[in-house]
Amino acid sequence: MFLTVPVRVRVPATSANLGPGFDAFGLALRLYDEVTARVTGSGGVRVTVTGEGAGELAVDESHLVVRSMYAAFDRLGGRPAGIELTCDNRIPQARGLGSSSAAIVAGLLAARALVDGGAGLLDDPAVLRLASELEGHPDNVAPCLLGGFTIAWVDDGGGARAVTLRPAQAVHPVVFVPTERGLTAHARAALPATVPHADAAHNAGRAGLLVHALTADPSLLLPATEDRLHQQYRAPAAPATFALVNALRAAGVPAVVSGAGPSVLAFDAPGENPVTAGWQLLDVGIDARGAVVEVNSQHAERGPVAAGRAS
Repeated sequence: MFLTVPVRVRVPATSANLGPGFDAFGLALRLYDEVTARVTGSGGVRVTVTGEGAGELAVDESHLVVRSMYAAFDRLGGRPAGIELTCDNRIPQARGLGSSSAAIVAGLLAARALVDGGAGLLDDPAVLRLASELEGHPDNVAPCLLGGFTIAWVDDGGGARAVTLRPAQAVHPVVFVPTERGLTAHARAALPATVPHADAAHNAGRAGLLVHALTADPSLLLPATEDRLHQQYRAPAAPATFALVNALRAAGVPAVVSGAGPSVLAFDAPGENPVTAGWQLLDVGIDARGAVVEVNSQHAERGPVAAGRAS
């Protein structure tokens, strides 16, 4: 049932929301975690972590990649006796760049690749649904899995779906990463139960405009990234983040909070800016491929969904 060779999964960082696209829009970035997994005959789990999170993340079965692998194995017919896992992390942890989504997608795809015929039992739409269940929402897991610019939603049956669109060639994101961390749960706790109708209408228009700006006319990115639905309510808890967003936007740079923060995503931001002291600037660009799986140094078939088609 299980392959005896190791599998390697590369997963991109992601930035969700993108301003007005709260819990729906996401962008895959050229910054990657790599996971190598192997099934062992002996019981137990052995995890090695290098890079981001080394010395902090769990190295047993409570590690998020392992928990995600177990969730996939349970759907695929059963868990192996043991797992050896190596995680080489480059995505900053708890910074609004999708590190948890990357771990979940990596774990699901690694488990699927380790099961003979796994892709036929758990295809990409099923991976997306399971990843969304584990993460709680699909806006980060969709671009991590599929690449590019994604629009994700949950259908009436509770399952996550997504379409992936090709950004215009001139769209080039960078991220500003602070030293401090943030927690999505805390950021969500700051959101009100209701918002004014005028603000909801404003965001609906800007979200539609953002799709056009990202795919056809990047000159509209500044107005298209305006938001009234979530960023203003999170500002008091992250003053440095919102000071940077406001300073960049005042300078004409389209900038938004990346996910729940505290990182900031900007499009074509200048490399040197007086307001960026204390921030690490990463010139990431857009990842168009999404997650990539290799089995025994050969690219495995991920069953990608064609651009513009719902998964």
